[in-house]
Amino acid sequence: MTATRPSQALAEPVERVGRGWTAALSLANGAIWVGWYGPLQILLASQAKDFAPGSGMSKETMLAWVTGAGAAVSLLANPLFGALSDRTTSRRGRRTPWIVAGAAGGGLSLLLLAGAGGVWTMAAGWCLVQLTLNAAFAAVTAAVPDRVPRLQRGSVGGWLGAAQILGVVGGTGLATVTGGVGAGYAACAVFTVVGVLPYVLRYEDLRLGAADRPAWSWRSFAAGFWLSPRRYPDLGWAWLTRFLINLSNALVLLYLLYYLRDRLHYGDPDQGVLILTAVNGLTLLATVVVGGVWSDRLGRRKPFVIWSGVLMAVATAALAGWQTWPGAIVAAAVLGVGFGVFTSVDFALMTDVLPKALDRGKDLGVINVANALPQVAAPALAAPIVTYLGGYRVLYLVSAVIGLAGAVLVQRIRGVQ
Repeated sequence: MTATRPSQALAEPVERVGRGWTAALSLANGAIWVGWYGPLQILLASQAKDFAPGSGMSKETMLAWVTGAGAAVSLLANPLFGALSDRTTSRRGRRTPWIVAGAAGGGLSLLLLAGAGGVWTMAAGWCLVQLTLNAAFAAVTAAVPDRVPRLQRGSVGGWLGAAQILGVVGGTGLATVTGGVGAGYAACAVFTVVGVLPYVLRYEDLRLGAADRPAWSWRSFAAGFWLSPRRYPDLGWAWLTRFLINLSNALVLLYLLYYLRDRLHYGDPDQGVLILTAVNGLTLLATVVVGGVWSDRLGRRKPFVIWSGVLMAVATAALAGWQTWPGAIVAAAVLGVGFGVFTSVDFALMTDVLPKALDRGKDLGVINVANALPQVAAPALAAPIVTYLGGYRVLYLVSAVIGLAGAVLVQRIRGVQ
């Protein structure tokens, strides 16, 4: 591949990326999600169940505490590593060094988490996983506005979204079928590291030119993380809508294993989670790329995000009113349809409202806080609702209302159609 002139790093991309580049970046993205969701769907819940007796905490509270601590780390890590990658002047480019370091660190952290002996080591291991994998994820995400022209971002976002759900399904599958918590963590660690190699070995990254490099100071670096909603109102509304819809989705997923075991009394809840994740993944895959391509062709983002959010809210409400195994399957399928369209088109919408080319990684990291913050907020909301305020029926009704609010507020974004 021919070398890319450093001055292109901050230019608005105009040349369409090829299928190979998109496939390699998508595989790297999926590998990171394997490292996240094998633990989140199965392994952390299994460890919490084992560690809870004698700890003074219920398994639900322990899981909420551990995932919340990890999500708090993610809140800081994603924008921090995005900003660092913006200013990286390595010969390997701005993003590649962080993809390599983050994936390698994530693999090692998963192996450390496999050896956790109690709640404190479990929490520390999960925080390390979040820290390292967010470094890789911030760099992968920033590669899209670096290299992909605006009217191709819906389709590329669709392939990244497809890889994301395959990573969720793959991580859940590896955690389920490998035969134990330790083996599950090891399998996820290996996949995470191997999955980023095609992209970092085959494709050259963009490099900052000498004239592109900003003067460094800790004061300006720290101040850059605040993106004023008054100055950038579209970015503010886009962030809020993503936060609300992701919070709704997080409330659905957090206690899924316990919902199947304790409310539906499903015989094999681990297998049930895998089945629901697979159903959700199949319907998501059916819409995620199609939604992104369609949005690119029409040149519109907002209608797709609004109606996908409404559909997800309807499916979540169905979990509250139809609490049976068939009802769970139908809800998982409908959620996949809505989340598929939302995943690809909302990502393209976010890249369309970024303020400055120099800060793409940092600004996307701030936007990605809207993915991580729900992981902190969801346990804080879900645990008291399930325990004291009406159980799973109320939990899913609250989730539906939050998701619907996010869909409605998309209309406040003015600079994107």
